[in-house]
Amino acid sequence: MKTAHSILFIGILSLIVSSCTKEVKIDIPGYEEQLVIDGNIETGMPPIVLISRSSDIYAPTNLDAYLNGFVSGAVVTVSNGTKTVELTEICTDNLPPGSEAMASAVFGIPIDQLASFHICAYTSFDSDIWGEVGKTYNLTVTFEGKTYTSTTSILQPTALDSVYWKTDDNYTDRGYSWATLSDPLNQYDAYRWEAKPISDPVFYKPFQPFTDDQFFNGKTFDFSYENASNCNGTYEPAEYRCYYKLGDTVVIKVSKLPRDVFEFMEKKYTQIYSSGNPFATPINLPTNIVGGALGIWAGYSPWYDTLICLP
Repeated sequence: MKTAHSILFIGILSLIVSSCTKEVKIDIPGYEEQLVIDGNIETGMPPIVLISRSSDIYAPTNLDAYLNGFVSGAVVTVSNGTKTVELTEICTDNLPPGSEAMASAVFGIPIDQLASFHICAYTSFDSDIWGEVGKTYNLTVTFEGKTYTSTTSILQPTALDSVYWKTDDNYTDRGYSWATLSDPLNQYDAYRWEAKPISDPVFYKPFQPFTDDQFFNGKTFDFSYENASNCNGTYEPAEYRCYYKLGDTVVIKVSKLPRDVFEFMEKKYTQIYSSGNPFATPINLPTNIVGGALGIWAGYSPWYDTLICLP
């Protein structure tokens, strides 16, 4: 008898629950293609602007799709307040003679592989428009009847107090590089960290290369950083990954950047590192591009030092 009552109770409960169920329809907005502008200018370097089209989340993600996304034929100008220059479109597989080294540094592609890709960017060989500390740079992009604008600045760089190398507890000839930074007091500061072996043409960014002084404003502190040039999964032997070895010579590059650039980059890298994580919080990247495009126009003021990895 108890069994019959139990079955009856469960049946009634199921009926109540099912009667309270409501079908929910979610109206997901359709995909709308937008222009993506990725531009930067730093001290002593020309402006570099890459333009592409945004992709649908369900679109192919292979190399061909990536290369086909770049935009050609835009009119791009940069002004520093006294001079305005229209940038020249150059492509990795059709570079002006003598520009290969600069293109390799800009695109992060070894010189001998540049011709294998078709990636186009807008730049200028007129040094009067190259980056200078203390100047503000206005970007204008005109494409398919629409105009997009942005502004960025190259700030006063902050020098490191010192750089040094220490062995890891487990080794006598491997370790991390260290630096001492005195952050300026009572002002906002954001930094980008890069380093490379002296013989390498390309700078490498470590994990989380961007930071601001939210938690260390006005303080002096020491921090370590890994060798990002050998942190990939193909470096052998595996136990030496991310270390600098005794005798290495390292070029260090620490750059200052405006707040809006940091906010974009910090969220961009958070999104990159959480890609594929179903529990990650969705992130909408901010932009300092006016006119309906996505992306960033970024000014950097680098400071360099050279470290020989000796005790």
